[in-house]
Amino acid sequence: MSHEKKVSLVDPSHTDISISRQAELMGVSRASFYYKPIPDPEEVLITRAIDEVYTRRPFYGSRRMKDALADDHTIHIGRHRTRRLMRLMGLEAIYPKKRPKTSESEPSHKKYPYLLRNLSITHPNHVWGTDITYLRLEDGWAYLVAIMDWYSRYVVAWRVSPTLESDFCIAALNATPQENIPEIFNSDQGTQFTDNDFTKILLAREIKISMDGRGRCMDNIFTERLWRTVKYENVFLKSYRNIAEAENGLAEYFLFYNTERRHQSLDRRTPADVHFNRQRSNQKFIISTPPILSNVSTITV
Repeated sequence: MSHEKKVSLVDPSHTDISISRQAELMGVSRASFYYKPIPDPEEVLITRAIDEVYTRRPFYGSRRMKDALADDHTIHIGRHRTRRLMRLMGLEAIYPKKRPKTSESEPSHKKYPYLLRNLSITHPNHVWGTDITYLRLEDGWAYLVAIMDWYSRYVVAWRVSPTLESDFCIAALNATPQENIPEIFNSDQGTQFTDNDFTKILLAREIKISMDGRGRCMDNIFTERLWRTVKYENVFLKSYRNIAEAENGLAEYFLFYNTERRHQSLDRRTPADVHFNRQRSNQKFIISTPPILSNVSTITV
């Protein structure tokens, strides 16, 4: 268990065990509980620039990112520092390669087979996918996880966390409705999604688990598009100061995204309309069969 995880388990509202005693039991100092790291202003500036470049060009690796930082933001840093910050942010270029490391895997965790090869996604709750993205803040950064229905683009659940520990991914999964569950749940092989506490929830609900194979750069393309939309339409415009502000603002945005924002790929309907098979506003037809998408009637991965 990491130091950050141990600190997060200290509960200041506990009536029977003091903070000092909890810290002692967890093997951390009492001061660790009160310590709030002060982000390096220079690194905050650089990571914000990296976030903007990556959102526009998610296929950029550290070499091209370094050049873009110099050309577009007059930020001159070496490739090694660029690579380190991209890893800290959980970013990696989207393109096929032999050993992708979008998120670090844990050797002791079970890896599940990839189930989406040649699969046509034909209805809501057929496949859900999840992913994590970097979220810039005025006083540092955080991480955002979202669970999306791939057919309707409906964001089923999301959570924000200051760290990449598994807890916020588990919280997002627990926040999904238990009455409408997917047939297949797809993720990468990052430690957050291979964590036994995460996968056991899926197994208990009898959901098939699918994990991206190596080199499958397009597996999470729907979620990557969501990140681009969220950042351009909300995060970059709002400049959230802290996690509390981000959570409030994102709650408002995801409600708009699900219920008001029409998608061309969904025949100008909202994700909620498609996900819940709602009648079109012009009353011309009812979505009782798979919705007519812009060019195709099914989604093939």
